[in-house]
Amino acid sequence: MVKRHHLRAITFFFVLLLGWHTSAMAQSVTGLQITADATQSDPVTLELADLDALPQQSFTTSTIWTDGAVTFSGVPLAAVLESVGAKGTAVEMVALNDYKVTMPLAQLEDTAPIIATRMDGNVMSVRDKGPYWIVFPYDQDPKYQTETIYSLSIWQLNRLKVVD
Repeated sequence: MVKRHHLRAITFFFVLLLGWHTSAMAQSVTGLQITADATQSDPVTLELADLDALPQQSFTTSTIWTDGAVTFSGVPLAAVLESVGAKGTAVEMVALNDYKVTMPLAQLEDTAPIIATRMDGNVMSVRDKGPYWIVFPYDQDPKYQTETIYSLSIWQLNRLKVVD
């Protein structure tokens, strides 16, 4: 009887551990969810390979969050929104921790900002501001060195929602 109780306890613990592991794996998904307009009910999810298939942009810049100059590469935010047929006046960008910022679409340029998928050629981990980071070429122009631009530079990005 005692052995059966222990076996049940071990089985329960194993199932609990498996459930936790599955939940943790689900949270680590690197897909970028995009809601292209206010009428869309189900977001489109782009994985890293999907983002890599879009036009790429790369630049080297220093940031207020990193040491020295870093080479960022990824896809321009404008290209991602165009690829999903975005319709609206602004894009709400949301991080894994639900931090969110909103950027007017009129502020987008063809090549800036980018959704950085890599820093110095390496895919970014969640621990290192990944999976995705909105980055501007800060050293290229003083217009990219403002508090407004810094506030739009959201890391651990995992959702985009186009709003009116």
